[in-house]
Amino acid sequence: MDLLSSLGATSVPVVSKGDEFVYAQSLRDVAEFLDIDASVGPTLSMPELVDKLDLVLATAQRLWRQLPDEALAEKLPNRDRSYRVLGHHIFRIPEAFLEVTEGATLTYDMLTTAPPDAMTTAEDIAAYGDDVRKRVKKWWLMVEDVTGEAKVPTYFGDQPIHDVFERTAWHAAQHVRQTAMILEQRGITPDAPLSADDLDGLPVPDKVWDDEPDAAAT
Repeated sequence: MDLLSSLGATSVPVVSKGDEFVYAQSLRDVAEFLDIDASVGPTLSMPELVDKLDLVLATAQRLWRQLPDEALAEKLPNRDRSYRVLGHHIFRIPEAFLEVTEGATLTYDMLTTAPPDAMTTAEDIAAYGDDVRKRVKKWWLMVEDVTGEAKVPTYFGDQPIHDVFERTAWHAAQHVRQTAMILEQRGITPDAPLSADDLDGLPVPDKVWDDEPDAAAT
């Protein structure tokens, strides 16, 4: 932490050389910083990501409706985060992206906003997701530059909308994978969880949980 502070970094991950550093959320920035000739960046087009994100969010709604309301206060394995917070977070990720397209700077705190007190049931979470899905679709209908090349401000530097949107899709998808595992651990068979084909093109980690050594990719 002392080293990060001396560099001026306010979050992780970072890659540093001497007293210079770059935030590592963008592999494109890391490649440029290290002078590595590497092809990085989204593999799916913006229209493909729009469809992919909608599929991810629809799956999230379906899975969260399977979780009993009395389980929402329980904590995730090895994490100080309740199921209720995770459910809200999945849909908060694309909502924060929409705020960025309206001129806000993407911050870490935006992504971790607590759910409102009125959100107390699994159906409340799914209904919130339905509203976010509709807003994403409305935003996309109004987009003029479908390449996503324009840059927006984030806590890890100015980034192309395309890159931030890809990050939005895979971030939400990873948590939806975790939702399916939560259901399985409770003895509930997930209703059509995300498949390998659903995740194709999204750079999700191999592991469902970062502290699970042998988790399968799907």
